Amino acid sequence: MATGYLINRGVLTFGIHYRNVCRNILFTQTREKKRWMKAYTLLMERKLKLDGPPLPKPRSQQPNWDYHAEVQAFSSRLHENFSPQLLKTAFINPCYIESEQERRHSLGMDTETTALVLNDNNQLNTNGLKFTQDFLEEWCRASFPCLPTEGVSALVGHLTSHAVVCHVARNLAIEDLAMSAKFPVPDEVLHRTFMAVIGALQESSGAERAGLFLRDFLITQLVGKDLFEVWAVVNPMGLLVEELSKRSVPLPEPRLTRSAGASTVLPLYFVGLYSDKKLLAEAPGETVFGAEEEAARVALRKLYGYTENRRPWDFSAPELSQASAVKSISSS
Repeated sequence: MATGYLINRGVLTFGIHYRNVCRNILFTQTREKKRWMKAYTLLMERKLKLDGPPLPKPRSQQPNWDYHAEVQAFSSRLHENFSPQLLKTAFINPCYIESEQERRHSLGMDTETTALVLNDNNQLNTNGLKFTQDFLEEWCRASFPCLPTEGVSALVGHLTSHAVVCHVARNLAIEDLAMSAKFPVPDEVLHRTFMAVIGALQESSGAERAGLFLRDFLITQLVGKDLFEVWAVVNPMGLLVEELSKRSVPLPEPRLTRSAGASTVLPLYFVGLYSDKKLLAEAPGETVFGAEEEAARVALRKLYGYTENRRPWDFSAPELSQASAVKSISSS
């Protein structure tokens, strides 16, 4: 009895001590928000639901902004030797000058004494767009000599489209430096600014450096792109017949090679195209007609040299074709 009492008493004493320790841990340190903070957070959440998210502000309206330093950092970040004056001119859009003049006029300021002594990027944009289109066309013809004119135009149009150019420009932080009347900068204005930057680089460092710039940032956007994602061909079988006729090759003959699940909701057909008893291409499809069109596309990729397993482009050093393209553009 005495032993049991001592044991129970020891357990009771330990339990009381453990309870006091837990009480100290639970009530001395708390990581919850304060009562006033909870009320403030709830109020801000209601305001966000009613008013919506705040409008985005350009980087120039945020603290710690030095435009001259940012322009110099842009050149250093890209390892390009821009002329500072030309680069600043490339970022000035006509819409910014018009909006600034209207703002000063609305404030009652004299337009003659407070006139903006700024040059817009009209000329740089024209030069940069022409150089970009000519360089990309020459590069496509050198890289894919079998590609017809329509395909070359489709590739050049894709690389100079607003979607691709604006994607590259935003990732190069050109949107933060562009002077525009609206923010976020519209795609049209951003496309114009990027082409003006190309024109400034051409005048500052020459056509060769501008060509390398386009090769590194624009042409690489073709990586992982299928030819017919860029070039919309309505009748691939008709185009294949035309290409084989130019090469004096017998016309293709479609043959159903295999099929599966023809009586189900998910059928699968494989169609092969044969020319002079030789298999040109084979492709699957949910219908026989769809498989035939896809096989024609596969055959066209082989003819044009734009297959998925083609040799990757060597961007380690300027190629001879690229150097000749730059020389032809600069001479013209």
